[in-house]
Amino acid sequence: MTLSKKLAEYVCRTSFTDLPEDVVEFTKICILDWYGSAVAGKDLPPIQAMKELVEEWGGHEQTSLVTGGKSSLGNAVLVNAAASHIVELDDIHKSSIIHAGTVVIPAAVAAAEAYDLSGKDLITAVAVGYEVCYRIGEAVSPSHYYFWHNTATCGTFGSAAAVAKLLNLNVEQTMYALGNAGSQAAGLWEFIEDGANTKQLHTAKAAYNGTLAALLAKKNFTSATKILEGRRGFFEAMAEAADPSKITKNLGEEWKITENSFKIHASCRHTHPAIDCILDIMNEHSLSYQQIERITIKTYQTVLNITDKPNPDSVYACKFSSQFCASLAAVKGSASLRDFTEESLRDSEILSLVKKVDVLVDPYYEEAYPEKWGASVEVLLDNGKIFEKATDYPKGDPEKMASKEELIQKFISMTADKLENPEAEVEAIFQLDSIETREWLGRKLHLPH
Repeated sequence: MTLSKKLAEYVCRTSFTDLPEDVVEFTKICILDWYGSAVAGKDLPPIQAMKELVEEWGGHEQTSLVTGGKSSLGNAVLVNAAASHIVELDDIHKSSIIHAGTVVIPAAVAAAEAYDLSGKDLITAVAVGYEVCYRIGEAVSPSHYYFWHNTATCGTFGSAAAVAKLLNLNVEQTMYALGNAGSQAAGLWEFIEDGANTKQLHTAKAAYNGTLAALLAKKNFTSATKILEGRRGFFEAMAEAADPSKITKNLGEEWKITENSFKIHASCRHTHPAIDCILDIMNEHSLSYQQIERITIKTYQTVLNITDKPNPDSVYACKFSSQFCASLAAVKGSASLRDFTEESLRDSEILSLVKKVDVLVDPYYEEAYPEKWGASVEVLLDNGKIFEKATDYPKGDPEKMASKEELIQKFISMTADKLENPEAEVEAIFQLDSIETREWLGRKLHLPH
């Protein structure tokens, strides 16, 4: 039996009643976290550019845009997926290196609204979509991640699986959806060299392409049957090393969505272990950033590949600079959404400290990655004193989980200046499994029009 068929059978047989209560509640938190990121990012220029484009395209008003109003299913998926990835506060899964929320949830949300489906249907589709893309991501990581953005590539399978579930496709049709999702899977990391808007296009197209694949599959549009393991398939073409056994190990017996990590800081997740350590050092020893002579970060190679950028030239690029993030945390005492600003980019105190930050590879953290995303930090003061801190898990990982209350406060903080009543939105999301009527998103979540 092909891997696509095994995954398709899993998608088709899984129902809401199969989800343990803790998985249902955790999935709601994932949806809340996605929605907060989408609302927080909806007004930024790249998202507005995408909104303007879909308005130029036009389309039937099938589903709600997070930017306001309605558009076609495909247009809504594009905008809502892009919006949820731009502020760098969306969820992440360590071992697959995927931000599933920003591709799976906008696809599922749009399809659930367009096809008059229930909150239970949505929750089931999201949990299944996460499972599929995480397993594929685990099978090809970490080698795939050097050139390819896992969220864009593996995430396409997740959005396809979620929408296939919502459309109630049969096994053969779900295989078609997965096959055509894999054939569209793309997303090169080269954009990171320029801090370009392409990262938002990655999530937009991953969600859109998976949705397209599922919708075509409903019309019996065929695809490759061995898109993963075939001799010209995903594994062979896009990973130096792949472990197909990770696709099916304990499939249906465990729920990988509960392995999800949530971001506390508004930057690339690879910068978070060092940020946590620096904040701990500064707080525990009541230090001032003016005392710092040197900061040395020891971590895994991917941190350097993605975030070794001592001279970021935009606010967005700052989020992908270990040197800037470390300095920002030391100076501001946090690295929140409100800390990453044009003023911070030009702040002479932060920029002076950036020059004092070294980022090095440590064999311990390199060997542990991607199961552990860790770092150690050494802070040398001008009086010669040295303070050290280390972590295997940044805050928000399952091993150091943020509480439900903390994640609710994160949502409120992200949306307080954009939604009339964020607390009401929280309540609505935690009641999703009782919603049965059409346009639940636009009505229950009070999206701006």
